[in-house]
Amino acid sequence: MKNVVGFVGGIIFSIGLIISGMINPNFVIGFLDLFRDWDYALAFVMGGAVIVNIIAFPLIMKREPVCHDSHALPSSNTNITASLIIGSALFGLGWGLVGICPGPGIVNLVTLKSEAFLFVGAMIVGMAVYKKVFE
Repeated sequence: MKNVVGFVGGIIFSIGLIISGMINPNFVIGFLDLFRDWDYALAFVMGGAVIVNIIAFPLIMKREPVCHDSHALPSSNTNITASLIIGSALFGLGWGLVGICPGPGIVNLVTLKSEAFLFVGAMIVGMAVYKKVFE
C-alpha cells in the first residue's frame, strides 16, 4: 500500500510540474533572471503551492497516516553547518545554471531528451560520490 500511495503521489506531483511549466528550464531560468526579462509567473506557481500547504497541512496532521504508524516529520535540528551551506550553494548554482532541480529533472526523462538523461545521470553520480565520501 505504501508503494501505491507513493506512486500515485509521484504521478500527481509530476502532472503538476508539467502543467505549471516547471519542467521547462527556460521558464525557470526566466524566473531566476531578475535583472533582464524577469518572468514572475513561477511566483504564482510557488504561491499556489504555499497556499495549498497552509490549508492542507493542518488537516492532514489531524488524520491518521495512510501507510505508517506516524507522520514522518523532520527533526527540529536547526544547526547550520558547513556541509549545509555548501550543499545549498551547489544546489542553487546548479538550479540557476541549468534551470532544473531533481524532481523536474526526473519528470523530464519522459521527453527522451539527452539533456534530461545527462542531468539525471550527473545527479546520480553526485549522490554516489557523496555517499562514498561522507557516509
